[in-house]
Amino acid sequence: MKIAIAQIDTTVGDFEGNAAKIAERIKLAETSGADLVVFPELCVTSYPPRDLLEKSYFILKNLEAVERLAKKCNNIAAIVGFVSVNESTTGKGLFNSAAFLYKGKIEFIQHKALLPTYDVFDEARHFEPGTTHKVHKFKGKNIGITICEDVWSTVNIGGRRLYHYDPVEKLVKDGADIIINISASPFHVGKGKIRESLLTSTAKRHNVPIVYTNMVGGNDELIFDGMSIIVNERGELVHEGKRFEEDFFIIDTEALPAAGDLPQLPEVEECWRALVLGIVDYINKCGFKKVVIGLSGGIDSALVAVLAATAIGSANVLGVAMPSPYSSEDSVKDAEALAKNLGISFDIVPISDVYGAYLKSLEKPLGRSADSPITLTEENVQARIRGNILMAISNKTGAIVLSTGNKSELAVGYCTLYGDMAGGLAVISDVPKTMIYELAKYVNRKGEVIPHSTMTKPPSAELRPGQKDTDSLPPYEVLDEILKLYVEERASVQSIVESGFDKKVVDEITKKIDRNEYKRRQASPGFKVTSKAFSAGRIYPIAWKY
Repeated sequence: MKIAIAQIDTTVGDFEGNAAKIAERIKLAETSGADLVVFPELCVTSYPPRDLLEKSYFILKNLEAVERLAKKCNNIAAIVGFVSVNESTTGKGLFNSAAFLYKGKIEFIQHKALLPTYDVFDEARHFEPGTTHKVHKFKGKNIGITICEDVWSTVNIGGRRLYHYDPVEKLVKDGADIIINISASPFHVGKGKIRESLLTSTAKRHNVPIVYTNMVGGNDELIFDGMSIIVNERGELVHEGKRFEEDFFIIDTEALPAAGDLPQLPEVEECWRALVLGIVDYINKCGFKKVVIGLSGGIDSALVAVLAATAIGSANVLGVAMPSPYSSEDSVKDAEALAKNLGISFDIVPISDVYGAYLKSLEKPLGRSADSPITLTEENVQARIRGNILMAISNKTGAIVLSTGNKSELAVGYCTLYGDMAGGLAVISDVPKTMIYELAKYVNRKGEVIPHSTMTKPPSAELRPGQKDTDSLPPYEVLDEILKLYVEERASVQSIVESGFDKKVVDEITKKIDRNEYKRRQASPGFKVTSKAFSAGRIYPIAWKY
């Protein structure tokens, strides 16, 4: 049997666009001689639909789209992910389902049994779990259909196996000749290797080939990398779909030879391509055309500008330098040089006069005078002036503001609400500072794009004379390792200290992480690229004692 894999990028709620893309691939598969074409999880609605599932019209449009697609499948079959209705009077009202379309109708429906509720997932909020899996006969083959998490039943999360039921084991016992898994598995750096290991070990353990079709594209903070995988019954990788782009290919179940070692992407390139794809889809799916970025001359804003120019074209990017009395001349020159290298529009809007007027008006309420020292209050005033300027440009031009804070800063609150946190999209909010430097080196691998001086000068917010980040924070190499252990690996303070870090530093950093949830709750949406991102993947109370 020839199976086509359609790795597509869909938009939440775009039933016409999604269905048209699915129908196009069905036709392509048919003309290419395939017997069956497989699409990703919830490809009709796109993933994740979240609380749109509470809208009756959303469910109806989804069902109507599946009925229309079924009529496209007369001489070819298709497996599509959609939302089906639970006809029982008990339990949640919906299922996350796969429809087997053939001979103009929905021939078979398989419900997802294992509903993840960890990290960014909250599927049990709306879906009822399926209670059984059945093989479906087609073209002389017993096909076992699973949906995303259904193949992750044996994986440990936080040291525990979460599920008692193994859908793959059940299907193989019932005679499945092949397992087909339709997925919407979000990306993080290193996730591809985890999936590959899972699928190869599962196929080998059950002596059954696996066809895994994954979504590609960005929806809000989640990025899907594609990388659909075919594994033979010996657990050998047969084919791997493209990463971070749509793909279409056909395999023959009668010939599944091992492909050998396939090229691996370095983690820095994975992260780069994910961020570019995330920007492209966020901008296009939200209806924006242009972006505006505050260019400080620092490495964070430089990287965001390069990512944006790569994603949507230099003509659609405006960089704005907003020097204060404490901005170095070199920083403005670096910002201008970057803009020239990228070919983006560039403006300079000095804020010294505005800043002076702010301080004058605040003399009485803050009890300060012209010779009062610069404190955190005055630093934040500068950041908020810049945020106001960028938002004014956004309001006037319709360009979305890309904020430039990284994960290290966001973790410990080294950022200003309504200042540098202002914006519509926080591109690098899940990228630690040390990875920022790696990405910058990747950008400059073929020649200088980000100015050399931007890469080498000590990081500084430049909000008071001689300021450096290390005045308030440990070196980023130390901070990021503690951050990874505490946030991504959920390590305790004691175990972090025992691994070789100074207890005073660990206590200080972990308390800052915990105390700054209120800032993160007000931050712009940002892309998930690590195994544990803030926001939907890590939700802590704002008011709590510890």
